Amino acid sequence: MTEKIHAVVLGATGYVGGELLRLLSNHPAFSVAAAVSESRAGKPIAATFGHLAPHYNAQTFTSHGDWLDMLEAGSNLALFSAAPHGTSAPMIEIVLAAAAGKNLVVHVVDSSADFRYASQADYKSVYATEHGAPELLGEFSCGVPEHIDTPATAHIGHPGCFATAVLLATVPLLRSGLTANEIFATGTTGSTGSGRTPQPGTHHPERHSNLYAYKPLAHRHAPEVAALCEAAGGRATTVNFIPHSGPFARGIYATVQAKANEAVSPDELRQVFADAYADAPFVRVVDGTPRLKNVVASNYCEIGVATSADTVVITSAIDNLVKGAAGGAVQWMNRLWELPETTGLTAAAPGWI
Repeated sequence: MTEKIHAVVLGATGYVGGELLRLLSNHPAFSVAAAVSESRAGKPIAATFGHLAPHYNAQTFTSHGDWLDMLEAGSNLALFSAAPHGTSAPMIEIVLAAAAGKNLVVHVVDSSADFRYASQADYKSVYATEHGAPELLGEFSCGVPEHIDTPATAHIGHPGCFATAVLLATVPLLRSGLTANEIFATGTTGSTGSGRTPQPGTHHPERHSNLYAYKPLAHRHAPEVAALCEAAGGRATTVNFIPHSGPFARGIYATVQAKANEAVSPDELRQVFADAYADAPFVRVVDGTPRLKNVVASNYCEIGVATSADTVVITSAIDNLVKGAAGGAVQWMNRLWELPETTGLTAAAPGWI
């Protein structure tokens, strides 16, 4: 492919939007045509994201109603949505209708929760509101790239960051048949997982040197993980999930426990995961336990395993903003456009941040 594909980021001023702009700035196949924000339309991207000034020094944010006129009829569009839950779907619906009128070839990857559930009823049961574009639900698949060989749809709803970490640690277990259909998962996330708008629980004096659980056994990612585990693992699964807020900005560390149907050795369990992710360039099965600093700010995931009699433990570490959101979205978009899925994503973690 010699001509670059136009990339547009909806909700471009949030943390996930900023990460998308960072990753796309060096992508060889995508060129950012618009960074969309109603609240900061016309303002410089570099004024919001100073670290992106070398790449976006002269570019401004664009309002939602203006950018479609910039694209020529018949061109290609990679649409990334980092808009909030509930507002993303209606925005995508408008874009797809306008794109059809201009005969654009479009693929969408949505990082909100709007296309993580297969039905409007399931979405409403979790988010207590009607879906913003229910007629589009059948046009989206949801899952991590490592668990879906060929998506059946042209568009993707990316799982949440907690869900990504837990799914990568759980689905190989379910597919192997080694364990029962119930998992117990904990996950500790950095403060960027709560978004750009300050909240009491993410205010630095509250978060610094602190660690606490929130919404134990009632977090909205649990039904999402259960549904995606069943879709990818082939078995209905009970998910007992306890999230924690960690005293750091980026990253998720997840621990999954399950009962084995019979005793399994660490080597046997490690081989299950090594085989499952043999062709997954962003998942590393490590000796011992993962470390956040090995993956933060990268699109990589580390997986570790442990066993004792009939109990198995899987640990996983990812960056919540990259593998859990923006990087996973770019990985999906690469695949939708039939590019190598590693394109633009192979930078190693900084290590000392």
